[in-house]
Amino acid sequence: MSGLGLQRDLQEAAALERRRQRELQRQSRIFNARVRTIGVDKDALDAQVKDRKIQEAAEKARNEELANEMKQNDKIMCILEERQKNDIRNINKSISEFQKNFQKPETRREFDLSDPQALKKDRPARLSDSDSRCTVSGLQKFMGEDLNYDQRMKFQKEQMRVWLLQQQRDWKNALADQKFADDLYDKNRIELDQKTMEQQRKEEENRRAVCVATKDFNRTQAAELAEKKKLEKDQKMKDDMDEISGLLQGNLLSENPEQAVSSFGRHRVITDRWKGMNQDQLMAIRYSQQQQVLEKLRVKEEEHRRDAEWDRQSTQAARAQLVLERHQQRQERERRKALDNINAKLSQEQKARNIYLKEEAYSNFPTGQYHAQFNTTSR
Repeated sequence: MSGLGLQRDLQEAAALERRRQRELQRQSRIFNARVRTIGVDKDALDAQVKDRKIQEAAEKARNEELANEMKQNDKIMCILEERQKNDIRNINKSISEFQKNFQKPETRREFDLSDPQALKKDRPARLSDSDSRCTVSGLQKFMGEDLNYDQRMKFQKEQMRVWLLQQQRDWKNALADQKFADDLYDKNRIELDQKTMEQQRKEEENRRAVCVATKDFNRTQAAELAEKKKLEKDQKMKDDMDEISGLLQGNLLSENPEQAVSSFGRHRVITDRWKGMNQDQLMAIRYSQQQQVLEKLRVKEEEHRRDAEWDRQSTQAARAQLVLERHQQRQERERRKALDNINAKLSQEQKARNIYLKEEAYSNFPTGQYHAQFNTTSR
């Protein structure tokens, strides 16, 4: 009995300790402002975000791998489709050539039904009573008039035998043609693969040869360009010396006024050779400038009179505005005075109400012991 009681006490103590630990954990969550505001387990969310990033990275890598594999498969499919198209094209070409050479329309058994020269080759409807073309639907021979029945039946059986033999030969020929076409297809496919490999090898050799030729060509071009620049530099230096000599010996630096006279008359000049105006032209320009100065003074005087008139009107408008503002200020002072009286009455009433609330209504204030009883447990 003592053993059972001790075990029960240990279980109760363990249960009490578990409840105490859960209460402490609950208080840490509830009294933690950050956790209480967020309302979720931030560590768990961070772990979920990290797992999600790892999963997204793995999925991205897997998608990239799948994309690369799909690109490779697309390339292989394109090559196979191109090869299949070439094979089908070659097979169709072979079949067309075979039909053209060995299956001509005039060799067919039913060619007489669609022969364009049938009317020219046709014979009369009935040559005699024993004509084999006198069928029942032709109404050339009726019941009781079939005198060549035995011969006709024999001929039909022989014809049927010939047709069957012809069908057998056609079937054997078709099987042989199919086998020949399959062998030709395999042979063409092997030759195409060999040609492709040979073409790739030739392209690689051509690419190397083109690279070597390009390097040689670029080296030659660089040498030619350097030589060309040197010749251009020498020619430019020579042209500059000739130009300097021409300027020193020409009329440009000699200040000759006659060189500016145009061939259309002395009243016209060449602008790039003109050396300046004479005294009469300068006097005419100065006279024109004086007239412009007088005109500008007259315009300024008119503007001054106009500005003075605007200033007078502005002064009158300002005076009227000042009188209006003074009238509005007097009215504002009267409204403010009335409002101050109303506010004074309201202030006195509010003070009386606050005194009443403080001394009579709210006289029982809570102590520190009252506030200390809160937030002591999580329940």
